[in-house]
Amino acid sequence: MESPRYIWQHDGWPELRFDAARVAQDVGLARRAQGLVEGKLAVLGFRERQELAAEAWAQDAVATAAIEGEQLDLLAVRSSVAQRLGAAAAFRGPAAPRHVDGLLSIMDDAVVKATEALTHERLQAWQVALFPTGFSGMRRVQTAAYRTEAMQVVSGPAGRETVDYEAPAAERVAAQMQLFLDWFNASEQDSLVKAALSHLWFETIHPFDDGNGRVGRNIVDLCLARDAGETSRLLRISQRLLEQREAYYGELGRAQHGSLDVTPWMTWFVAQVGAAWEAASKVVDTSLEKARFWASHAGLELNARQKKVVNLLLDAGSGGFEGGMNTRKYVGLTGTSRPTASRELIALDALGVLQQVGGGRSTRYYVNLPGWVPAT
Repeated sequence: MESPRYIWQHDGWPELRFDAARVAQDVGLARRAQGLVEGKLAVLGFRERQELAAEAWAQDAVATAAIEGEQLDLLAVRSSVAQRLGAAAAFRGPAAPRHVDGLLSIMDDAVVKATEALTHERLQAWQVALFPTGFSGMRRVQTAAYRTEAMQVVSGPAGRETVDYEAPAAERVAAQMQLFLDWFNASEQDSLVKAALSHLWFETIHPFDDGNGRVGRNIVDLCLARDAGETSRLLRISQRLLEQREAYYGELGRAQHGSLDVTPWMTWFVAQVGAAWEAASKVVDTSLEKARFWASHAGLELNARQKKVVNLLLDAGSGGFEGGMNTRKYVGLTGTSRPTASRELIALDALGVLQQVGGGRSTRYYVNLPGWVPAT
């Protein structure tokens, strides 16, 4: 039996094949989920949509970095995103480091300039933005150009590493990237199909010294934004891939090492996009429920502490805030005194905003919505 070859070793770089009918089924499911999100968003106001987009963008930035093993400060990322969306007054946090701002810049570029051509210069500018100092930790990173050395993707402990993938030789990278870009800019394939193919193709070339994963997922963001526009900010595809990280690397590796028929990778990837749209739909549902809740209590005069706590409970969803709200948690969240916390919680119960369960030290409060208050 012939041993598996990398897809770039086949003659004719690389005429990838897939079962269009099978992939179309998953594309249809993803489109259906996308349509539900777009329909629900039409009911929300601008401020609510902006808040959803900001949180999704921040979470996805943290996720794409986490896939590569880097942990970002979510508060700093949220602060930077809020400034970019013109909502800085609504959220204040620590300043984001330069490389985090660089990551957010390329994610923004992929959405705002989604229809513009993908070029060598644009890709290289994305990679430069990820390493503004020219270093990744203590290691110098080659930037503003394609790699000039061999590239291996390895895993395992030091001294016992396993080579998971060996990219094409450095001297072939420029020519292969030109073929990739020619195809990308000329292709009129469905955006989900294009996202799956382009991610596989780009990651197979692995053209940069570092940052290939983040740039490759940014290409996916660009493809999705060409189809969904600003709404694509709600699609936390990197978060979904992080949740499925083992399968993500496994499916990508099998496609790179197998034949030119990449149907399994295509169906898997498009299904992840569909799952990400379904997750976005649930987030929008929570926002809709929150908007309806406040509309039904529009005449109430609540102070800032009360509004903050109720919004946190609403954001957590039914059963999402484990153990409900109590005086101790209220103090921790608002910084007020225990007597004040107790009075304000009792007031929220009296107004019908929250509902008390239990008594004494076991007193808990839940949002007064059907199905949100546990049975006693």
